[in-house]
Amino acid sequence: MRDVDALVTATSEFIRETVLPIDDEHDGDVEAAGGDELRLRLQAAAREAGLLSPHGPVDCGGLGLSMVQRAPVFEAAGYSLFGPVALNVNAPDEGNVHLLAHVASAEQRRRYLVPLVQGAVRSAFAMTEPAPGAGADPNMLMTRATKVDGGWLINGRKWFITGADGAGFCIVMARTSGEPGEPGGATMFLAPAGTPGVEVVRHIGTVDRSMIGGHCEMTFTDAFVPDEAVLGGIDEGFRYAQVRLGPARMTHVMRWLGAARRAHEVAVEHVAGRAAFGSRLSDLGMIQQLIADNEIDLAATRALLLDACRELDAGRRAAMSTSIAKTFAAEALHRVVDRATQMCGGLGVSRDLPIAKIAREIRPFRIYDGPSEVHRWSIAKRAVRAIAGRDR
Repeated sequence: MRDVDALVTATSEFIRETVLPIDDEHDGDVEAAGGDELRLRLQAAAREAGLLSPHGPVDCGGLGLSMVQRAPVFEAAGYSLFGPVALNVNAPDEGNVHLLAHVASAEQRRRYLVPLVQGAVRSAFAMTEPAPGAGADPNMLMTRATKVDGGWLINGRKWFITGADGAGFCIVMARTSGEPGEPGGATMFLAPAGTPGVEVVRHIGTVDRSMIGGHCEMTFTDAFVPDEAVLGGIDEGFRYAQVRLGPARMTHVMRWLGAARRAHEVAVEHVAGRAAFGSRLSDLGMIQQLIADNEIDLAATRALLLDACRELDAGRRAAMSTSIAKTFAAEALHRVVDRATQMCGGLGVSRDLPIAKIAREIRPFRIYDGPSEVHRWSIAKRAVRAIAGRDR
């Protein structure tokens, strides 16, 4: 593993010199910039620079960074909307790398994890379903896998599956016991591209444009997967999902922290050089408050992020700390970008500056990986349980 400080410096230079010009030219629209062809080109450059897959296991070709070590590197990558794609740390691939590294069998690691870490394929994680299926409440899972000779038949419908179009494989969550609304009973399956019965029905139009493969609706119609495609244990899918979800929420925070920091730095540079009302904008008290509040939100986000990452690195589930960090970050970073927009006036909502595209991309983070309201509900429940239990 390389020195983390040196890796952050090298990543920042790579992003500014190689990635940002393409990002800005195409207004953060990854498909307009070339989609998978662009991904392969940028990842080849990152590989040459020794920056590819800083999160991946060393034996699979990655750099093997811990969660705490990843934080500044992923933030540096997130300074460009295309940076996570370039370093192969984008969602959902990054979360799937973490899951496979912890759960996959030796053969599954060879077939799925190694190519994913090395950037040979993309992946998807198919859990979310249209109502009344699994959304914020995963226990509502309706997609079902039925045991047959030699494997399983999967039937169901998924949507908002990021990166599904063009993915080399997907990890699909399906019910193997129980009924929707009941806890447990889910199993994870690995479904390679081309599996008969698996279809990407459409791209769901969303405001964000930086995710390769879109956010898709998928159907599974008697899709057969063999017994060796089971990831982990039967009926253990929800437990294994927690292996993925906490770290993936934190790496989302890392990436969006970088994007929000760029918006803030662009805005500060603008107000420091713009005169109005007889002085620089940056000398006005109202502007200084916006700058200070941004600095506070960025620093607080980093502190909560690192607190959660330390818990994860210690092998703890960190459910409370990751929910707190994710909820705070999603809202704080949105505030940072919104204040940056305000500081830049008309330019803030134009394509002349990168702030407008960052605002467009960061808004869904308050919904993706769990809406803020659901996380607050979960945080409150844990707090009540902890205090009630202590008082007994």
